[in-house]
Amino acid sequence: MTRRRPPARRRTRRPSRRQQQRDVQLVVFAVVAAAGIGLMVMVVNWLLAHWWVLVVVLGLAVLAGAGWLYNRQQRAQWEAVRAQGLRYGLPQLDALHHTRFEDAIRDLMQRDGCRDAQRVGGRGDLGADVKATDPFGRRWVIQCKHRRNGAQGSAVGTPDLQVLNGTARQVHGADVAVIVTNGRVTGPAVTFAKQQRLHVVDRRTLAVWASGSRPLWELLRAVPPPRRPSSLS
Repeated sequence: MTRRRPPARRRTRRPSRRQQQRDVQLVVFAVVAAAGIGLMVMVVNWLLAHWWVLVVVLGLAVLAGAGWLYNRQQRAQWEAVRAQGLRYGLPQLDALHHTRFEDAIRDLMQRDGCRDAQRVGGRGDLGADVKATDPFGRRWVIQCKHRRNGAQGSAVGTPDLQVLNGTARQVHGADVAVIVTNGRVTGPAVTFAKQQRLHVVDRRTLAVWASGSRPLWELLRAVPPPRRPSSLS
């Protein structure tokens, strides 16, 4: 007679390590959530019992916000006053580094009311060192040519204007394309500028503009008409 084998015992599967980690994480999350909810309830109950603390905090927040707004307004007013009184003499401009010269031209455009004036000069600027929109809606693209020796430095020639003419309107969307220098401009370059509706600010015009309070568009001839009405028109 053959003996019957006893039935095999089923092995109970133990939870995997990943499952154990998930269970631990769930327990930790539940404990943290319960502690957080309990803390929030305690804080709310405490604030309800000490409501005056909320009043004090809100009052301090209002005072801090008012102080921040006041300081911001004062800063804006000071910048406006500083911009309106901005003046440069030719010796100052001659002594500048060429990048600071571009900054000075940007600041003068801001003084004249071009709030978005910015310096964009650098590698790959494609002939634009300063861009600005005047109060009449006209888009200005300015190329700056600084000469360390001023009037004794090399003159701005036709090739410089050709670069401006090739990119100012087509690439930068200029209404007014200008080249500004603290030095000299050759006769052929001036002729080329008139033919191509470009504007040249030479050393003499720069001196009048930088040391006075008249905006640049009042010193240049044949500037395009305004794009939109303005309080200055």
